[in-house]
Amino acid sequence: MKTESVKGFKDYTGEEAQKRAKIKEIIVGTFEKYGLEPAETPVIENEEFVKGSSEQAQDEVISDIFKLKDKGKRDLALRYEFTFQLKRIAKNKKLPYRRYQIGEVFRDEPSSGGKARFRQFTQCDVDVVGISNSGTRDEAEILALTNEILEELKISNKIFVGNKKLLNEILEELKIKENKEQILKEIDKLDKLPEEQIKANLKKFKAEKILSIFKKPESYFKKYKAYKEIEELKKYCSYYNVRVFFQPSLVRGLSYYKGNVWEIKTSKLKETICGGGSYFVDGIQSTGISFGLERISQLAKLKLQKEKFLVVSLGQDKEAIKLAQKLRKKGKNTSIFYGKPSKALEFANSYGYNKVIFVGDREVKAKKFKVKDMASGRTRQLKL
Repeated sequence: MKTESVKGFKDYTGEEAQKRAKIKEIIVGTFEKYGLEPAETPVIENEEFVKGSSEQAQDEVISDIFKLKDKGKRDLALRYEFTFQLKRIAKNKKLPYRRYQIGEVFRDEPSSGGKARFRQFTQCDVDVVGISNSGTRDEAEILALTNEILEELKISNKIFVGNKKLLNEILEELKIKENKEQILKEIDKLDKLPEEQIKANLKKFKAEKILSIFKKPESYFKKYKAYKEIEELKKYCSYYNVRVFFQPSLVRGLSYYKGNVWEIKTSKLKETICGGGSYFVDGIQSTGISFGLERISQLAKLKLQKEKFLVVSLGQDKEAIKLAQKLRKKGKNTSIFYGKPSKALEFANSYGYNKVIFVGDREVKAKKFKVKDMASGRTRQLKL
């Protein structure tokens, strides 16, 4: 029997699991501070629903959907993201519907090659369905909460914003009416492939001129109608003291984005930390952002050292349990160990317990317990 994990899937234990749990705690705390409510949705859906509209079916990510069948021979699939499920859960909700969701998503991507690719990863999403007429207010708030989370995790970052309508305006100006989606897909690869290669690919569609437009100063883009959405977003972000940088070539890979889009990057990592934008859910204007927990965890600088107590019973199980319960009622992280002191100290070292309390006959009679500090090696007396 093979017990190793499938390629692209991973176990998380010990300090790594603790770090992920702490990051999720920080993310959830910030989401709820901004008035978002939690949601949970099934991991498995009908394949047709997962694929979405015919427009979405063109997206590269759709080809990476994990497909499966149940005993009833129904065509099913694992969710690859959360946004498509909003079509169902946002129905009949009082708008705006503001929700967050944290959970696993799946991509059936090749996991061989030089760089390991995750096929199961944890997404942390925020979406607002039914944003106000000036959607930039909600967009700015989403970027503000993103900035707050990344600051708390001590991840240096830059927020880049673009606009899908603006890109379409530029293509119209260049008199390009066909193959727009393919052109946008090529532009989306600008941060992944050499510019010359992108230029050669765009020549097939007679769209290579767009690359020189992207290099023009920001003031040049004020002539486009859609740039007003960028201006307004920058204005509202400034109210939150959040700085954003205009990047005219920013596309975002998913076709459902229609207005402003954004990506958050860091010099520490080639890939995007998180990204999102505005789109429609069943014709309702919406906006959102998605964090990948794996990338966040890779970059976050957190102090995980907590005061953890190990109560060691030396033949005094009842008293050890009573002491452990007293510590727990005071909010202390506490475990009980039944066995020899040497084994207890070895266990404490392995699992990061920084305080060890021995409970034996002498200690119970005196109502004083020896507390060993695992870092300094010093002992002190604990009186009940």
